[in-house]
Amino acid sequence: MNRPALEAKGLPKVGIRQLRCLVAIVDTGTFTDAAIDLGVSQAAVSRTLASLETALGCRLLRRTTREVALTPAGARVIPRARQLLAELDNLVRDAATGHDRLRIGYAWASVGRHTVAFQRRWRMVRPETELLLVRNNSSTAGLAEGSCDLAIARTPPDAKRFDSSVVGLERRFCAFAADDPWIRRRTLRLADLAVRTLALDRRTGTTSLDLWPADHRPGEIIATHDIDDWLDLIAAGSAVGLTSEATVAQYPRPGVAYRPVRDAPPITVALAWWRGDRHPATAAVVELLSELYRTP
Repeated sequence: MNRPALEAKGLPKVGIRQLRCLVAIVDTGTFTDAAIDLGVSQAAVSRTLASLETALGCRLLRRTTREVALTPAGARVIPRARQLLAELDNLVRDAATGHDRLRIGYAWASVGRHTVAFQRRWRMVRPETELLLVRNNSSTAGLAEGSCDLAIARTPPDAKRFDSSVVGLERRFCAFAADDPWIRRRTLRLADLAVRTLALDRRTGTTSLDLWPADHRPGEIIATHDIDDWLDLIAAGSAVGLTSEATVAQYPRPGVAYRPVRDAPPITVALAWWRGDRHPATAAVVELLSELYRTP
């Protein structure tokens, strides 16, 4: 079969069984030993390899009376075949072992001052489950994108898609340039921020203009899309920001000062997951984080 004919029909269909057969032949060195490893007949090995070569439109192996050798095309295919099979094995292992890894996504600041304690306590109480904190600057902290199993949510998740459990509350703080006159104040009010330019991340931030009365909201907004952009704007004195106390704990930045906003409502911190697809360790995470948030 020539290559133009293959391309005219679209991508060839290649199966896992064919790739396993190719790797077995290369690893064992003979069709006979590959058949033993795979638990099939030598004729089945020959047919499977032939079907793979037909699908790809090229010869992968040269078979002589003494040895089996890779062709140049086979040498290109075999590393990718090993990679694909390894990824499949990992997928099956993750599904079969009850999830021995737990990925928790967050958009800005994980769980603030509790982050280190959470990681250390988790290793003590659940050493069999690897914990990974994954930063993802999306509205669901990577949950919708599939990059995490659970997500730290500081805005209400979509109840149609996700379940969630509240683990704690966080105070709101104002961030401003360290040389701002506000540096002499111990606390601020929402009305103070209303007369300043506000840096706002509408996609992943916890600040909404609904926090202010309709007739007394910040008049100038600078949109940001990342915590680092937000901090850079504030350090330069171009804007002020309103954020969670978790940001204060995890992002101390030269040139940026923080003060609590005494009349701002607290932020609800929740753990979210896909509805109907709860990681086996979810209850343990909720319990541990709730305990940490109750700690003064």
